[in-house]
Amino acid sequence: MCGNNMSVPLLAEAVTLSGTEKETAAVIFLHGLGDSGHGWADTLTGIQPPYIKFICPHAPQMPVTLNMRMTMPAWFDLMGLSADSPEDESGIKKAADSIKAIIEHEAKNGIPPHRIILGGFSQGGALALYTALTCQHNLAGVVALSCWLPLHRTFPSASNASKNLPILQCHGEMDAMIPCHFGAMTAEKLKIIVDTHMISFKTYPGLSHSSCPQEMASVKDFIEKYLPRI
Repeated sequence: MCGNNMSVPLLAEAVTLSGTEKETAAVIFLHGLGDSGHGWADTLTGIQPPYIKFICPHAPQMPVTLNMRMTMPAWFDLMGLSADSPEDESGIKKAADSIKAIIEHEAKNGIPPHRIILGGFSQGGALALYTALTCQHNLAGVVALSCWLPLHRTFPSASNASKNLPILQCHGEMDAMIPCHFGAMTAEKLKIIVDTHMISFKTYPGLSHSSCPQEMASVKDFIEKYLPRI
């Protein structure tokens, strides 16, 4: 692989899980608020096909309004977790641009966008959804775990996505941080943006704001379905 990672700030420090065979696809996975790319790397290693590269970038440090302006890794500012909370529109768009820069870098280095899945957990899943829906390229799919759609009122007009964009949403039924009904509301919104049959919304009884083996099995199946070996 050629290419200068230093030209894409998030890639320079990202945790990259290389494939054990020739890499013909990639998964870019975005962690949640206060976490890092390392937080998901071990979990993702367990479901990684040998021909797929996993990229787990770290969010920049910034003050977060929701957490009393404490500085922590965040993709954008969060003012609240209710449906009517104000949103950091400029921060969300800036963060999406930074993820799109990773997609462009991978495309220039041999992995086309239609062989890239964008995924994430919580705030990272929210950014993955927004980025994929506003990306000028048709991606292979989106994995959105325990999250919501940012700037949802701007859709469907803000969408550049293909109607055939596959989306896997997973949510714990006991999630107190991002309630499961937020995920259900997001799934309903997505049905007016992409074709209904492309959306899969799975819930997990007893699961809080975290992941579980059953959820990871669903993610693995989704990745292998939409990024098959070529």
